[in-house]
Amino acid sequence: MDLPKRYDPKNTEDKWYKFWLDKGFFKADPQSSRPHFSVMMPPPNITGILTMGHVLNNTIQDIIIRFKRMRGYEALWQPGIDHAGIATQNVVEKALAKEGKSRFDLGREKFLEIVWKWKEQYGEKILTQLRKLGVSCDWSRVKFTMDPDMSRAVMKAFVELYRAGLIYRGTRIINWCPRCGTALADDEVEYIEEKGKLYYIKYPLAGEKGYVVVATTRPETYLGDTAVAVNPRDERYKKLIGKRVRLPLIDWTRKDLNGEDVSAEIPIIADERV
Repeated sequence: MDLPKRYDPKNTEDKWYKFWLDKGFFKADPQSSRPHFSVMMPPPNITGILTMGHVLNNTIQDIIIRFKRMRGYEALWQPGIDHAGIATQNVVEKALAKEGKSRFDLGREKFLEIVWKWKEQYGEKILTQLRKLGVSCDWSRVKFTMDPDMSRAVMKAFVELYRAGLIYRGTRIINWCPRCGTALADDEVEYIEEKGKLYYIKYPLAGEKGYVVVATTRPETYLGDTAVAVNPRDERYKKLIGKRVRLPLIDWTRKDLNGEDVSAEIPIIADERV
């Protein structure tokens, strides 16, 4: 066999990868009597193309799955891609913004149509990149996290966890995005440390002496206050619940968004979350 003087990665790698696929070397047989071993690929998001982090991660998985095959296991490496939810919505909106459009201009159905086209385009790019890496996935089992069977599995797991009391409705502080109009997961939020100030504002009690001190980093928002909340278990303030305080430095009647008069006096309410 003649060896070329210069290695040609494109022709060589494409040739042998096609050979592996044609021979079905990466397909796993669930009926095999050999010991089974499987790896679920953490599905890359369809927000764009693969990064060097994906390359490293999938190379490590490929080493493990090939090693297990060599050790006699019926090894399955399950490939897939992830819809990424809000993250994909954001990148699609950025692409639309470059054309001077927004999802509100398009309407819900048209916007979803564009998102699905994005999925087809970038989902295929990601799978092509993975194949170019030479990864030994079972490509007959490619999954998308919004495939009907995947969605059913998620729903089934959710119901089971709910019935077991592990998923429940409760009160907690959430990461609300005013632009997206939805709550964000903690890992979708970037925190920035700032050296700020804590302002203490005295709210005088209406019709009697005394005041309630409120601490805030945003003193400019007090003009929009509609109540002062105290913890009902706090002995210092629970006797004040139901009374009223005056917005400091103000002695006038405000207008609400409907043009109605609103007093500068606001109630003291109870809230265990304070």
